[in-house]
This record gives sequence, structure tokens and C-alpha cells, in this order.
Amino acid sequence: MDVANRGARNGESRYDGSGWLNRERVVLYGGATLALAVILLAAWAYVSGGFMHEDGPRPGIDYTVFWTASWLMLHGDPGSVYHYPSFAHAQTALLGGYVNHGFLPWLYPPTLLMLVTPVALLPYAASFLLFTVLGCAAFVAAVLEVSSFKVHLGRKGLAALVVLAFPGVLVAAMLGQNSLVTAALAAYALGAMTRYPVRAGVCMGLLAIKPQMAVLFPLVLIAVRDWRVFASAAMTAFALMAASVMVCGTASIPAFAAGTAIARELVLEHRVMYWSASPSAFAAMRLAGLSLPVSYGVQIFVALIAIAATLRVWTKTSDMRVRAAALAVATLLVTPYVWHYELAWLGIAVFCLAACGFQKGWLRGEQTVLALCWLLPVYESANRMLKFPQIGPVVLLLMLLMTMRRARLESGAR
Repeated sequence: MDVANRGARNGESRYDGSGWLNRERVVLYGGATLALAVILLAAWAYVSGGFMHEDGPRPGIDYTVFWTASWLMLHGDPGSVYHYPSFAHAQTALLGGYVNHGFLPWLYPPTLLMLVTPVALLPYAASFLLFTVLGCAAFVAAVLEVSSFKVHLGRKGLAALVVLAFPGVLVAAMLGQNSLVTAALAAYALGAMTRYPVRAGVCMGLLAIKPQMAVLFPLVLIAVRDWRVFASAAMTAFALMAASVMVCGTASIPAFAAGTAIARELVLEHRVMYWSASPSAFAAMRLAGLSLPVSYGVQIFVALIAIAATLRVWTKTSDMRVRAAALAVATLLVTPYVWHYELAWLGIAVFCLAACGFQKGWLRGEQTVLALCWLLPVYESANRMLKFPQIGPVVLLLMLLMTMRRARLESGAR
């Protein structure tokens, strides 16, 4: 009995090979998105005099934090990275008017501080360009590997362009954020679990550079009893943390903790601009005017739902595309501190489920949810100015629901 008939027998929406989201349209929409991004970037460069006007935003503004921290590390002053007045002075002295929109502090753990140390070996512009190119290339390669999207699109080059055109990639690249790197590590780890468990664990362990994006990996590994990957990940994370403390000094740990507390109090809990651009349940509640206790309560409830759903998916199906989709979406749902640029992770789920749809047929509503996910990074970025209601967690929960339906049908077919 095939999956479609078994699903229909169980009262579930069956797979359907038809639908408006075919391969030709995927290429068309991806190409149109990429072309529009190039046009907007060219227009931005034109009106800003080649990004030289000091009274407007500039590409890679977030990358100034990484480059400044690297410069301080290379010049033997790691302690000043976590000292906000010293870091602000260095940022202004090194980059001048490029950071004209206010001070951007270093809020990351010493693990990331150690790994970004080499980036200031190049001048800022060259370093930012290289970081962006390598981040995009790593993300595209890792997503194509875990999703097998290139197989279903027919040509690897076209598939790569479509993945590159995902707005979550473009937003992260424009800002110079590290979410392309963390998403690439996650995607590669998931794709390598079966054949290369040690490599997969190393990639998971490296996510200690951004711990809030790694919280679900230990849970799913325990759920499926993959102890080789678990051990590799644990040893990598421990070695990375130990090395970072040796390089950055023991004072970096309490300094990072203090910075986290400041970010929670000033940004997470009380900054409207953050709530408008964060696809988290906490941000949605705060933007709607709810109190801190209620907002945290809703966030915890949504996080527990996301964790339970992910564990169920991982124990119901062995299809890594469905597993990867669930983990990527749930990772975005479990943390209250998630910015719009982290939606690069959503690309993992989009292309994994798209590959499933092309191979096995579409579930009812699945194509619409994928379209909403494609547009969500654009909405979140624009919402910093528009101040519309926060719809991010709703879209993410819908995507998680679609992933659960996939897993349920596949488990029923076995």
C-alpha cells in the first residue's frame, strides 16, 4: 500500500502530484528574487554614493562587530572586547563614519571571539566580501546536500541559484551576520549523520559559537540514541570552549554573562525595534502589549510544543529531510532571542520540504506555507520600519505542522 492511500485511509490529507509550485515556477521565483535583490542593491549603492553617505545605512553593518573584535584580538587586547566603552572607542576609531548609526556591542561567547580572530587580517571591505561569499557558498552547499533539492530540480547550478535566492540568505548576507555559518554547520551536520558521524558531531559541537542555536541537537541525538554523533559533538564543544577560555582569558566568561544580561534587559524585554523584527512568540506577545511574565509564559509554552514536535518527528521517520526541517524550524521557535537574520535557518526547512514535495507529491496547504516561509524574512526585515503585527511564530508553527504531517504519513506507510 503506498503512502498516499495509507494517509487517505487514516483521514490525513493525501499526497497530490499536482499544484502550482512546480519546478519551472521555483526557478522563475528564485530568479526573480535574486534579480530584484541585485536591482535593490544597485539602487542603494547609487543613492548612497557607493555606500559612502554617512547619514544612511550601509551593507555589512553587523560585520563591523566581528571585524573590530578581531582587530582587538590580533593586537593583544581581548579584555576590551567585552568592555563596552573601549569597544565603542575602537569601533569608531577603526571604522569611523561607517558605524554612524550607534554603537553595536560584542554580545557573543568567547568561542566565537576566538574563531573570528583572523578576519581583521584583511581590510574591512575585503574581509566582509570574503566572509559573505564563503558564508553563502557554505550554506548553499550544505542545504543542497541535506535536502537533495538539486536532484529534483534537475540541474545543480539552477538549484544553487534558487537556494542562494532565499530571502533569509540575502538578509543575512546584507547585514554581514554569522547565521549563514551556523545554518551551514547545522545543515552539514544533519546531512552527514548517517555516513560520517564524527564529522557531523564536530559540526554540531562548533555551534557552541552560538549556543541558543544548538539546544535541540543533544535532545534529538538522545531520542534516536545516536551516541557516536553525541560523543563527537560533546567533545568538540568542550574542546572549543576550553581553547577559547585559554585564548580569551577566564574573565571573558563573566563578561559574556554580563553582556547577555544587558542584552536581555535592554533589547529582548524592552526594545520595540527588536520585537518587530523577531519571529519569536515572546516578541509577538510584547509587541501586542502583554506583560513580561505572560510573554515569557507563552514563549515557554511554544518552545515545549516545538521540542515535543521535533522529538516526535525524529522518532517517527528516518527521512533526514523531514528531520532537518523539524529541527531547523523548532530551533527558531525555542529561543526568545532570535533576530530576522536567523531565518537563514528556515531555508533548510523550505528546501527539504520542497524536495519531499517534488519527489512524493504535495500535502494540502503545503505549497502555501512554503510561500509564506519564503516571504517571511522580507516581512521581518521591513517590519522594523512598518511596525505591523508579528506573524513570524504563526508561520513557523504552520511550517512545523506541515513537517509533522509529513512524518506521520511516512510512519504510517511503513
